[in-house]
This record gives sequence, C-alpha cells and structure tokens, in this order.
Amino acid sequence: MLNIQLLDTPLQVQACQDWISSPGAGGIVHFVGTVRNQTQGKPVVRLDFEAYEPMAVSEMRKIAETVQARWQAEKVLIHHRTGSLDIGEIAVIISISTPHRKAAFEACQYAIDTLKETVPIWKKEIFADGEVWVAAHP
Repeated sequence: MLNIQLLDTPLQVQACQDWISSPGAGGIVHFVGTVRNQTQGKPVVRLDFEAYEPMAVSEMRKIAETVQARWQAEKVLIHHRTGSLDIGEIAVIISISTPHRKAAFEACQYAIDTLKETVPIWKKEIFADGEVWVAAHP
C-alpha cells in the first residue's frame, strides 16, 4: 500500500505512525525532516517550499513503488509540505514498513536521498538579511 501526499498543511507524525503499522512488518522506520535554525552557521528564519505538484506526486509515487518492489515493503508513506515553514516544523515524513528491520532502514535511506535528487520541490532559505533558493538537485 502507498500513501503519497504533497500538503500545504502541517504534517502529522501520529497519523503516519497509525497508517504505516502492519501485522506483517517486523521493521518500521520513520524519517522526519524538520526546519533547522541555521545553515552553514548562518541563522535561518524560515523555509519556503514550492513544488510542481503533478510531477512531484508522480515522482514520489515512483520512489514508493521502487521501495515496495526492491525491499518488499508492506507499506510506504511519503508526505512533503509546501508553503512557508517556521523553525521546528516538519517538512517531510517518510515511513516504511517491511518484514525485516534492515530492509526498512535501507529503503528509508533510499527514499529520502532519491526524493531530494529527483522530486521537483524547491526550497528557499529565508535569513534576517536576505534569502536564497537552495539547489534541490546537486
């Protein structure tokens, strides 16, 4: 089962935890990415996220389908925020349940790394003295 969402409202960790549970899962891994208060030693005020929604959702679904096939995931959840996020707010949640823990860890690492490389979601860092768009795809 897949649960892919691009949302402009706060992400809910407990709802994701509730959804990802599965009787066949021996391992569940959650990655929760939050807005930190600095980057490269420079204080961050907030982050703004923009996305090309149809393609972003499609690419997130491809990642989830790959995870499901490669690691025999029971369930895969990928939720990402858009809009303006303050320090401490959740930008992304990836949750994966698999029969065994090693697969869950590997699959979650693959999912976040691939999301950052391929999904058309752009991040602007806002500082007290300016702002900068961060390259999403190195």
